[in-house]
Amino acid sequence: SQGTHAELSAHSPSWGAGSRRHEQGLPQGAQACTTLTNRTGFLCHDRRSCIPASGVCDGVRTCTHGEDEDESLCRDVPHSLPHFLMAHCGDPASWIYSDQKCDGTNNCGDCSDELSPVTVCPPCGPGWWRCPSTVFRYCGCIPRHLCRDHVQHCSDWSDEYACPGP
Repeated sequence: SQGTHAELSAHSPSWGAGSRRHEQGLPQGAQACTTLTNRTGFLCHDRRSCIPASGVCDGVRTCTHGEDEDESLCRDVPHSLPHFLMAHCGDPASWIYSDQKCDGTNNCGDCSDELSPVTVCPPCGPGWWRCPSTVFRYCGCIPRHLCRDHVQHCSDWSDEYACPGP
């Protein structure tokens, strides 16, 4: 199982029998959790396994009992997903899984999942170099392993001249 031990977050919704979400057909008890990599996740029914949001409705039964692929969750993605599992892109018609926000990768296609004003992410983390990227896959940071590789990845060439490397 790819699940990690769950750490319930303070904002974990608890969907009771009378809640609006349950009435819409979502599984009773769908709860958010925080994965070991500090990402939004889905709490499996065992109350211990927290799988990344992007592991829900991906065709792979990751929770022991397969509740991450439950028909009520996956029948009309994204409308059937609990809101904690998804994030909106700059284009309101586009969405990503919430654990893909601020992950350094251009998941929305317009960098709205990585850059303000749509998303406020922390500064580039360890292993990343902040620069205006020329690589479509990245937005405001590139992985440091791309520094000093004799290929321009930053529009200001700082990845070749200023970045200390990995």
